[in-house]
Parts: sequence; C-alpha cells; structure tokens
Amino acid sequence: MDKSLTPDTVLAPAATMRDGLPMPERRLAMLVIVLGLIVAVLDGSIMNLALPTVAKQLNAQPSEAIWIVNAYQLGTLGLLLPLAALGERIGYRKVYLIGMLCFTIASAIAMLAQSLWLLIAARGLQGMGAAGVMAVNAALVRLTYPASRLGKGMALNSLVVAVSSVAGPGVAALILSIASWPWLFAINVPLGLLTLWLGRKALPHNPPQLLAAPHARLTPVDVALNFAMFSLVFLGAERIGVRHDAAAAGQAGTGWAMLGLGLVLGAWYVLRQKRLTLPLLPLDLLRIPVFALSMGASIGAFSAQMLSFIALPFMLLDALGRSHFAAGMLMTAWSAAIVLVAPVAGKLIGKVEDGLLGGIGMAILAFGLLSLALLPADPGDLNIGWRMALCGLGFGLFQSPNNHTIVTSAPLARAGAASGMLGTARLTGQSLGAVLVAIIFTLWPVHSGMGTTVALYIAAAFAAMSAVFSSLRLKHTATH
Repeated sequence: MDKSLTPDTVLAPAATMRDGLPMPERRLAMLVIVLGLIVAVLDGSIMNLALPTVAKQLNAQPSEAIWIVNAYQLGTLGLLLPLAALGERIGYRKVYLIGMLCFTIASAIAMLAQSLWLLIAARGLQGMGAAGVMAVNAALVRLTYPASRLGKGMALNSLVVAVSSVAGPGVAALILSIASWPWLFAINVPLGLLTLWLGRKALPHNPPQLLAAPHARLTPVDVALNFAMFSLVFLGAERIGVRHDAAAAGQAGTGWAMLGLGLVLGAWYVLRQKRLTLPLLPLDLLRIPVFALSMGASIGAFSAQMLSFIALPFMLLDALGRSHFAAGMLMTAWSAAIVLVAPVAGKLIGKVEDGLLGGIGMAILAFGLLSLALLPADPGDLNIGWRMALCGLGFGLFQSPNNHTIVTSAPLARAGAASGMLGTARLTGQSLGAVLVAIIFTLWPVHSGMGTTVALYIAAAFAAMSAVFSSLRLKHTATH
C-alpha cells in the first residue's frame, strides 16, 4: 500500500460541491464535449477508406500504409488510462484542452505530410491528443449535469460515440468525392480551434475537493508499462489474425511472441498497481461488482458490433450482390435506429434499472444478429433493413444505461478513472472484434458467404454474453 495515501485523501468529501452547471452554461459545455468527441472518435475510422489512395500517392506498400490506422489506435489506447489519471490530479478541463490542442496540431501536420512516416507520426500524435479528449469525456459530463439529469447527458454522449464510430467511412466517402485525402485532416483544424476557444470559456473545473492528493503522482514506469501492455497485446493480436499464407505465417509467430510479452508485462503492471490506493489501472473500481460487470458487458457489446460491421459489407456486396450505395443505405438503418432510441433510453435511466435496460438491449441485438445470419437466400431490402434496425435498437437501448452505470458506480473522486475505462472498453472490444473477423475469414472463405455467417453467429454470442453480464447487475444493485 502507498503509505502517502489514505482513503480520506483520495476520496475527499463532496457534500459542498455544486451539482452540475446551470443553464445555459451546461448547454455550451456539452457542445464543447460533443464537438471534441465527434472528431476524436470519427478519426479512428475515417482513414480506412482512403488507405489505398494514400498508399499509392506516397509510394507505400499496403503493409506499411496500415500503420496510418494503427498509429492512431495505439496512441489512443495506450494513453487513455494515464491521461484519465492525470485528469484526477490536475483537472479534467486541462487534460481535455491539452488533448484537443495536440489533436489539432497533429491534424495540421498530417494535412501537410509529404511522406508516409511523417503521416504515421502525425497520426500517432493525433491519437494521443484524442486520448486526452476521450479519457476525461464522461467525467466532464458528470461535472456538467446535475445528478438528476445525468442520464440525459450520458444518453447524448453515448449517441455521439455510437454514430461517430460508424460514420467514418461515410464521411470519408463524401469528402473524397469532392477533395483529396489531406482534406480528411484539414477539416479538423477549424473544428479543433473552435472547440479550444469555446472550451476555455465553457468547460467546468474540478472542484478542489475532487483533485487527488499531491502525493498521488504518476510514475514513468507505470505509464510506460500501461502503454507497452496495450500496444503489444493490440499488435500481437492483429498479427495473429492475418491470413495464413507464407508471409503471414511468420507474422502470426511474431504476433504470438508480442502477445505473450504483452501479457507478461501486464502481469507485472497489475502487481505494481495492486499496492496503490489510487492505481493508474483502476483495480479499485474493478473490485466493485457492478462496475466490473458493466465493463464486461461493454467489451462484449463493442466486440459484437465490430464483428458485424466488418462482416456485413462482405455479405451485402459479395453474397447478396448489392451495390455500394445500396449496402451503405441498408447499414444506415442500424445507425438510424440508435439515433431514435438513444433519447428514449436516456429518459428511462432512473426509472428502469440500468441492468434490465442493458440486458434487454443486448438480447435484442443478439436476436437481430441471429436473424441476419439466418437471412433467406434472396432477401429483399426491407427484409434486411428491419433486421439492421433491430440491431441498432438493441445497441442503442444498451449503451446509455451501461455507460451511466460505469460512471456512477465509481466514487465521484474516481470519475476520471471510470471515464478512461469507458474508452478502454470500447477500443478493446473493437480490437477484439476486428481480430476475430480476420481469424474467421482465414478459416472460412469470405466469398463463399460462410465466413460472414460465422462472424454474425459469434457476434450474436458476444451480444448474448453482454446481456448476461448486464442482467447480473440486477442481483448486485438489489443488495445495495
């Protein structure tokens, strides 16, 4: 145990704090939070569609160009928890604004990059900035809304994440249809500057009672271990998931070695964190059963979503012969359903148990994914569309209550750590889903249609698992 810290210094009393921001300050603060979240989440997938064009213009191999995406993911995933912890020490507002400044500068560098490796470096810096925005996002929402209205704030937050996560390719297609790929980054610069300007005026400060004790410092060793663990596990899993041709066999072997090293470093990291009262890896929060179950449900839900989002285009384009436009419109039914149901889920928070809402939502998603896997041989667009909408309805009903539980089941002084874990769960689930798809498509050829069907079955299993985790929370909330 770190002797310099006691529960009293970590969890200072909050009885005298103001409960959220008044209107219209609350509305302006939420606008800043939403703007930052949109660009940070959107840029995680906006480059996927442009990779072939960028690789050709910069004379890069596809295996090199993929680092344009990986660098962003690694920068974000590796720094989410350290920057969330930093927010508890210096204030969420400062971390958010520094992250947005870093993101904006990196976007300008990426826009002007004339070499692949400068673009990759800029994307890594951009990911680090995005980590600052996402790490404290939910914690800022908690300071912005009064407790009685927090469900509404979390619903809006969840809606922005859900829509931004799937909107990347569509936004990229729109921009690339009228401009060159540097404009994918150019649009971030004015948005980033606007967010910085508004953020300095609008974002709430941490109440002094909630700032961590001066002795609760971040050590370089723990930050490095956190970054190394997530990076090695992410890159190792990605290499394991490559296709098994002659070149890929060597990559898969390297992947297993990286994954093993990442797990060893992770074990060392956990042992170091167990002795701290205010750990960087929030083991204290994971000891709270409701929090741990919500994290498991979130990882499963995002794994299911990513599995299906990668598999469905192959099914629509190859197996069912739809055009790119028709496939895009059909998948839009998923996003549209989330947009419609998220506000309803927000209103139900506080009236219906979060665990029950989340369990029903994930059960609906599991049923929707099963119905997509069992599509008839020649389905009409309506037959596909209602299944997509059912999936979106289930995911939208789940996400807001689940995020609300993750944020509120943590003590207020640990809202930063809970916020960081929200992003970590999402990125972990998405990474796991992407790796599983790669493995599935290796074992079952995608053009035969079998690979996509298997992926949807496994996605349904992940959704069902999340439904179980979410429903188990009812048992624990009933005992409190």
